[in-house]
This record gives sequence, C-alpha cells and structure tokens, in this order.
Amino acid sequence: MRKVLLISPQPFFQWRGSPIRVSFNVRALVKLGYQVDLLTLPVGDKMNIPGVRIIRTPNLLNIKNIPIGPSVLKALFDVLLLFKGTPLALKNNYDVIHCVEDAGIIGMIISFLTGRSKLIFEIHSDPFSYKKGLIQNIVLYLYVKIERFVIHHADAIIATGPGLVKQAQEMAHNVSVHHIFDIASSLVESEKNKCLLIKKRLKQKNNEMLITFVGSFAIYQGVDLMFEAVPLVIQRNPNARFIIIGGSGNEIAVRQNWLKQRGVDNAVTFVGKVPPDELPDYLAASDILLSPRMAGVNTPLKLLDYLKAGRAIVATDVLSNTLILDDSTAIIVTPEPKAFAKGICFLLDDEKLRLRLARNGKKLSKNRYSFAEFKKRLDACYKTLL
Repeated sequence: MRKVLLISPQPFFQWRGSPIRVSFNVRALVKLGYQVDLLTLPVGDKMNIPGVRIIRTPNLLNIKNIPIGPSVLKALFDVLLLFKGTPLALKNNYDVIHCVEDAGIIGMIISFLTGRSKLIFEIHSDPFSYKKGLIQNIVLYLYVKIERFVIHHADAIIATGPGLVKQAQEMAHNVSVHHIFDIASSLVESEKNKCLLIKKRLKQKNNEMLITFVGSFAIYQGVDLMFEAVPLVIQRNPNARFIIIGGSGNEIAVRQNWLKQRGVDNAVTFVGKVPPDELPDYLAASDILLSPRMAGVNTPLKLLDYLKAGRAIVATDVLSNTLILDDSTAIIVTPEPKAFAKGICFLLDDEKLRLRLARNGKKLSKNRYSFAEFKKRLDACYKTLL
C-alpha cells in the first residue's frame, strides 16, 4: 500500500476552508487505497477519520487559536512541523509528501532528506488577499518568495481555483499543475424538519426574510462592506433579518456595538460558528445568501455551500466570486455598500428571480462540485505523479 504524509499547517479540525479541504483530501486518499498520516497543529477540535492517523506537534506555548493567513506565530509552528515531520518521514518511507500552503517549504526539505518521496504542493489562497499591516505585509512578502521557490521544486501542484492554477503555471512551466476545486464543506444534505425549526428560532416575525452570511471576519471577506449595507437594506425593507454565521466572541461584540450605534442591531442575529454538518440546514432555511468578498483569486468555500443549498446569492463582482458565479446563479454587484444593499433589496422584491437563481445554483453544484468529482481529480494527480 502506498503511503502518504499530508502536512497541514492549520488548526485541525476547525470550521474554516483549509481544514475542511484537508479533511476531504485524507478521506478521498483513504478511499483510493492510500495509507495516510496527517501531520498538523495541536490546535483544533478532535476528529476521528477512519484509516487516517492524526499526528500533532507539541503545543509549547499553550496556544488556543491561530489566526488565518501567514504570521510569525504560524512560522514558529512551521518549525515544529519540520522537526516532527522529518523523523516520521525517515522512519516510514512515504511515497508522497503532500503539503498545504505554508507547509510547502517543510515538505520540500523533508522530501529532499528522504531522497525518495514525491512532493505535492497544494495552494488554497492568494497570499496578497491577506494584506494588512506593515509587519504582516513583510511576512507575506517573504512567504511569496518561499512559495515561488517551492513551486519550482515540487513534483506536482494542486490549486483550488483557475486563478491559482494560472499563477502556478506562470511561475513554473515544467511542473504539473492540477486544478482540484473545492466542494461544499459538508456531504450532509439539509433536512426539511430541521430547516423549519431553524426558521422558527431565527425569525422574530412571521413575514421576515432571512439573509445569511457565512465566514470569518477577515478583511478580505468583505464584512465591512456587508455591515455598512445592513442599515441601507433595513431602511428600505424592515422585514429583512441578517443572519451572521462565524466570527469570534470579541469580533461579534465589536460588530454588535457598531450596529447598535446605527439603530439596526435588532435586525441582525449572530449565530457564531456552526459545525459543517449543521450548516446545510441553516443555509436551506435562508432566503438569500451573501458573498461580499473584496479580494482574492480563489473561490470562497462558502459559495460551494451556497450552491448546494439551492438559495439565491448576492455576490460582489470580484474574481474570487465570478470564477464560478454569473447572472444565471447570482446577483453580481460592484463591491461597495450601496450597490450591495441594492442587490439584496432587488432579490427581496422578486421571488421568481430568487427561485430561478436557486434552481440553477443547485444544478451546478450537483453536476460539477461533488465529492465523487473531487476524488476523481485527486486520483488523477496521484496516478500522474506515481
């Protein structure tokens, strides 16, 4: 049996894009007949995946959480991953070292030391989506340089979106680049009874319309734009209720205070984080789903959940959204608050349009973004490599 060491430098398991993607990677590899070890961080919820051995680095600083994006803290954990992964690889003679994001340099070093393991480098995001302060931008600059170096020395590249595929191909013409898109964060289907219970719990009036956002409160997610649109929507349609899924306690408190100052806090419900297998019911209970993304060339994972849920979408006109959405599946608007609010109000007033967009999105999800297709593409990448 072929052996794989998959190195993931993100909390595992945690409700966000990369850890969800990693869970599908290891599940697919097991189904394809590989023996899989997952080396990851000591942060996150415990998860038992049949056929997968989960190995964690020590938590020397007793860290409870790690922010999204490159950082000094993640770099320190990368060093621990290297020290943990090297003896593992020397002992187990893995056929493939499969590395995600900033673990690429770790995998490259380990692959070199073993002298036999093939290196797969998997890219989930455009680093400059995370641009923020001076220190983080310096870290990002260094990360981009390292990423380019790893791409040149990998045996195969996996990229989650066509924009990332193009970037990788431009960096290294002689490396095989595979487009393996994301799929919805849960394989569970929504249940009608659960959806009705969620609607009943979230609505404060029978005629309210539920407008839902899912995601972290990172800048590139466009949460500032979305919250600025809330008062504009409520002013025009008092029966609109915004449902916010995601965010930490502190982040939610800041946004609640901001909304209160504008007199619309009662029109917004913060649910917090929802387990992936419960998310389909929340989305199916909604009337409109939001993707206010501001930057990036990779498709937001939430869009795959939205399409699968079969609900109308309002999305900003940025590449990360329009890679898979068009006017047959969503209302596409310019990324500014007034336009975003106008798009939401337009959908609130047009039930036929909501239903048409929902049907088209559901069909797209079923025909293209399935676990079976994900597994098929991953299999092709590994067969080409080995």
